[in-house]
Amino acid sequence: MHTPAPNKALIRQTSLCAWLDLSRSGLDKLRKKDPTFPKPLKDGESRQAAAFYVVAEVDAWLQSKIQARDVA
Repeated sequence: MHTPAPNKALIRQTSLCAWLDLSRSGLDKLRKKDPTFPKPLKDGESRQAAAFYVVAEVDAWLQSKIQARDVA
């Protein structure tokens, strides 16, 4: 069985919302307000296709926000 590398792990949008303690609309607002937020990967072309995020990208984004806060 192949185990993906941790830096390539994906998380569903619903799980990301739970991780960040945001509603889906809250995540949408965050994505529109902050252009540095990682872009999702869609599992298809339709609007209803599942959206996934790369865990390492979200973690790096969070770390950059924490660093910016600590510098200010």
